[in-house]
Amino acid sequence: MTGPILADSVRLTDDAVEILDRRVFPLEVRWVRCVTSEDVAVAIERMVTQSSGPLFAATAGLVLGAREARAEPPGAAVERLRAVGARLVATRPTNNHIRDAVHGVLSAVDARLAGDELVAAVTRAAGEHDAAYRARSAAVGEHAAVLLEDGARVLTHCWADAFLIATVRAAQAAGKRLEFVCTETRPYLQGARLTAATLVEMGYQPTLITDGMVAAALSDGLADVALTAADRVTLDGHVVNKVGTLGVALAARAFEVPFYALIDAPDPLAPTAADVVIERRAGDEVLHVLGHRTAAEGVTGYYPAFDVTPPDLVTRIVTQRGSFEPDQVKESL
Repeated sequence: MTGPILADSVRLTDDAVEILDRRVFPLEVRWVRCVTSEDVAVAIERMVTQSSGPLFAATAGLVLGAREARAEPPGAAVERLRAVGARLVATRPTNNHIRDAVHGVLSAVDARLAGDELVAAVTRAAGEHDAAYRARSAAVGEHAAVLLEDGARVLTHCWADAFLIATVRAAQAAGKRLEFVCTETRPYLQGARLTAATLVEMGYQPTLITDGMVAAALSDGLADVALTAADRVTLDGHVVNKVGTLGVALAARAFEVPFYALIDAPDPLAPTAADVVIERRAGDEVLHVLGHRTAAEGVTGYYPAFDVTPPDLVTRIVTQRGSFEPDQVKESL
């Protein structure tokens, strides 16, 4: 099935990994060419790819790492590959997709392999992990679409990536008409550039609002439901997602709008929110928009890239196994 451009934003070639530069999309369709596993790690750190993009970049980066270790003897080759995996995991600590991808690929590879056999095994494991994630995302979308009534006006925040695409496809297959209101999502404008653009590709005419307009939009009745992805969900039902999600949930509660969060599964290694590292990015990033400084010299910035929404503000958490009350989400494992 031909899908939105962002549905396939990482390409593994015979000598590189090409990553769609989400920092400039859709104003420019530019691919960043990574010829080493370190190039991939740097691209993830520099926000070339975001949301579920780093998962696919990480699995492809491991393939590059296996190619780089091709001349190493058995044992040493896998140790080098593990170092590549550790480097990739360290790039973005809050979302557990990279961690799980690296673990999934490496655990499927025999530590005695080397050379072309190691490359083949890593390539196969990477492909299988990618396919499994896409299947889980499709299941999330099916369950999410059930919660959306025909004609629902859906408020999104940031870019829900594969989850949103799957939800839209499932709603379309069920014959449901939807409307969308998208927050712009400062400072990288993922909602304006990624979510809104993808919804246009899929046949919609979304309404764009700034992040500060969420409460006003809900007060005006502009949306019936709030729907976001989650970068991580804890076993006790806390939702960790792009900063601003907490504000959306608070506004949704104030105006009696259901708030749904999408995740393939809660993280078994995060019993509570205290077990999640919240990435703190350079404050200088909030002083710029699309490469242009918007604040006067002498102004400083503050940028926690994610926030934590407590379970009592969440209506349901949608996983690959169905939708759950936040305090019951661990049952989805």
